[in-house]
Amino acid sequence: MTRTIPIRNPRTGADDYAITPLDLPALEKRCAELRAGQAAWQALGIEGRARAMIALCDAVDRNYQAILDALCADTGRYDWSVNEIEGLKGITRMRCATAAEAMAEATGGSSDPTLRFRQQYVPYELVGIVSPWNYPLILCMIDAITALLAGCAVAIKPSEVTPRFIRPFRAAIAEVEYLRDVLDLFEGDGETGGWIVDLTDTLVFTGSVPTGRKVQARAASQFKTVFLELGGSDPAVVLDSADPDFAAEIVVRGAVENSGQLCCAIERVYVQRGVYDAVTDRIVARMQALQMNRQDIRQGELGPIIFARQAEILRDQIAEAVARGAKVLTGGRIVESGGGLWCEPTVLAGVTQDMKVMRDETFGPIVPIMAFDTEDEAVALANDTEFGLSAAVIGDEAKAIEVGSRINAGGMWINDFDTMGGVGAKAEKTAFGCSGLGGTRYGYGGFLRFLRKKAIVIRSVAA
Repeated sequence: MTRTIPIRNPRTGADDYAITPLDLPALEKRCAELRAGQAAWQALGIEGRARAMIALCDAVDRNYQAILDALCADTGRYDWSVNEIEGLKGITRMRCATAAEAMAEATGGSSDPTLRFRQQYVPYELVGIVSPWNYPLILCMIDAITALLAGCAVAIKPSEVTPRFIRPFRAAIAEVEYLRDVLDLFEGDGETGGWIVDLTDTLVFTGSVPTGRKVQARAASQFKTVFLELGGSDPAVVLDSADPDFAAEIVVRGAVENSGQLCCAIERVYVQRGVYDAVTDRIVARMQALQMNRQDIRQGELGPIIFARQAEILRDQIAEAVARGAKVLTGGRIVESGGGLWCEPTVLAGVTQDMKVMRDETFGPIVPIMAFDTEDEAVALANDTEFGLSAAVIGDEAKAIEVGSRINAGGMWINDFDTMGGVGAKAEKTAFGCSGLGGTRYGYGGFLRFLRKKAIVIRSVAA
C-alpha cells in the first residue's frame, strides 16, 4: 500500500506538501542500480569524476531557482538557502581541486631489497547518507561529494522535515552523465533511513544522539562501519583580555546563525568576571537589534524554527531555567505568527551548569551566560558536558590557544566562530564524546574514510 507523509510549512504551520516513500522492493531495486553503475564511475578515474562533479555545479545553476524556492519553503529562510547552494558549489570545487593529492597511492620498499609494496585504495561500492533538516542541501551532500570523488555510489535519505528540495535537485543530477547512475536521493522517514543502513556498505548519519545510537546499533549488527556526526552544546570562553565588542560580535554570530539551528552553534557562554558586565551588556544590545523574518522572508536575520517539536524544546529549556532562578535579559518567548514559530533572540543570566539550557543541545537563538574567575574554572565548565563538537575562546591569542588546547572538542575557534570552511581542504577534526564517531569529515581524511586500504606486497624473484 502506498504511504504518504504530509509535510509542514515552517512559515505557515500548514501541511502543504507531501512525500511518497518508496517501498522496500523499489528501494532495493534502485540501490542495486546504483551499485551497478559504480564500476563505470570508478573507471572514470579521479579526473573524470571531478569533471562530472563540476558538471553538477553547472546543472545546479540551470536549476537554481527551483532548488532555491524549494529550500526557502523547506526552511522558511532566504539568505541561508542561497548560502547552501553557493556553499555546495564551493565545497564541490574545493574537493575536486584536492582529490588527486588526497588519494594518491603510496609505494615503498623495505630493508629487504627484493620486497616492495603498493598501497591501493578500494572504494566502498555503495555509501549511504542519512541527513538532517537544518541545512537540507549542504548536509546531504557534504559527505556525498567526497564519497563520489573517491569512486563510490551514494544513496541519500534527507530528512522528512525538509524534503521539498529533493525533486529539483534530482532534476539537476539527472542532467549529468555518469553521475546520475551513481547518485540518488530518496524521500522517506525513519523507516526508509533504516533500510538505507541495511542496503549500503557504510553510512554517514548526521542528526541527534538518540537516533545516532539506533543507527550505530543497527549497523553494528551487520558488521558495518558508520560515521556519526551528532549534536553539540558548544561553549564560548571569553577571557579578561578580550575586547567586549569583539567578543559580543563573535558570540552573537555563533549563537544565531540559521536561527541557532546548527550543530556547532555557540550554546554556552562563560565570561571572565573582569569583563562580564561589559560583554553581557553588548551581547544583549546585539541580540535586541536582531529582527525576525516573520513578515518578509528576505528581511530579518532570524527565520522560523524549522521543526515544530524543536520550538517546544526551546520553550521548555527557557521555562526550566527561569523557574530555577535564571533571569531573562532579553527575549524569552516562542512567538507564533501566521502559524509559524519563531524564537525571540534570548539572553539568560544567572544560569547554573545543571540547567537543561546548559546541558542539552539547544538549537535555537539562545545565549546563556555564566561568569568565571580562573582559566582552570573555565576549562572545567567547558568540559562539563557529554558533547565535544567544537568550542570558541576569545581573548589574547596566545592565552586563548593555551586555554583552547585544554578543552575537549574537535574544532577550536580562536577569536572567531566556525572558520572550518576556510581551512577544511586540509585541516581535519573529529568529534569528542557523544558528538560523533568515526573519521574526519574534513581534510584529506574526508576522502579516505570511504576507501578501504589494500597493501599489495611484491617479492621480486630472480629470473
